Amino acid sequence: METRHISFDDTRIAVHIAGSGPLAVLLHAYPLDHRMWLDLMTSPLAESRTFAAIDLRGHGDSPWCGNNVHSMEMFADDVSAVIRTLTDDPVDVVGVSMGGYVAQALVAHHGDLVSSLALVDTRGRDDTEEQRAGRDAAIATLLSEGRSAIAAAMSGKLIAARPADDPHHQMLRARIVTMIESLPTETILADLRGLRDRRDRTESTSGVAVPVLVAVGEHDPITPPSETAAWAATIPGALHVVVPGAGHLPPMENPAEFVRVLTAFWDGIADGDADD
Repeated sequence: METRHISFDDTRIAVHIAGSGPLAVLLHAYPLDHRMWLDLMTSPLAESRTFAAIDLRGHGDSPWCGNNVHSMEMFADDVSAVIRTLTDDPVDVVGVSMGGYVAQALVAHHGDLVSSLALVDTRGRDDTEEQRAGRDAAIATLLSEGRSAIAAAMSGKLIAARPADDPHHQMLRARIVTMIESLPTETILADLRGLRDRRDRTESTSGVAVPVLVAVGEHDPITPPSETAAWAATIPGALHVVVPGAGHLPPMENPAEFVRVLTAFWDGIADGDADD
């Protein structure tokens, strides 16, 4: 895996690149980083795709830039600058959870850069009042108890329930906690504010002109399959797929099935192009 640092406007973004073939940009969930994509980037799909896993500003190897709010539009502008540096062609974009919100902002404001969109365990609408209150409560917890409290709470929500002594479950939780506890407190705060204040994208996603996959974990309590199916039905031609055995993070929980889903989606696009 190659790591590149792309600098622009006093911002330095880390991009982790692996594979060969057409470029696919990977946008991670909150409060994680590019490491959530490692199973995908080392899968057989890397033989036919070049994966570029971006650390959004303040995450992973991308330093926090002093922003008190990480808006999805700001993240999308960063991603657009990275894409323009890497290629002159439109790219496939895969976003999970917060990364899905960023992907929606990207296609809304920089649509010429996107050839297809995979929106995974995410939603188009903005937060409800109850969800905004939950973000504020998380901010209060972070400030009073620190990152470890956020890691403890999130590691239980992000993945499907399994026996506590299940080795795969233990490894997933350890990977998630490691990523969360490596983030600057300022990053988590800015993320929570940006997530709380993000705009509703349901109107703009209903007019997306590129192929769209909406995928969700079978046991995701955050964006349940019933919600994502209803949203996908508002997006012309969108494919809705439920990933079995997964919660909010299918690329980590069931990577083999997630690879199959992505492969089928991209192969379907290629077959459609061949028929035209």
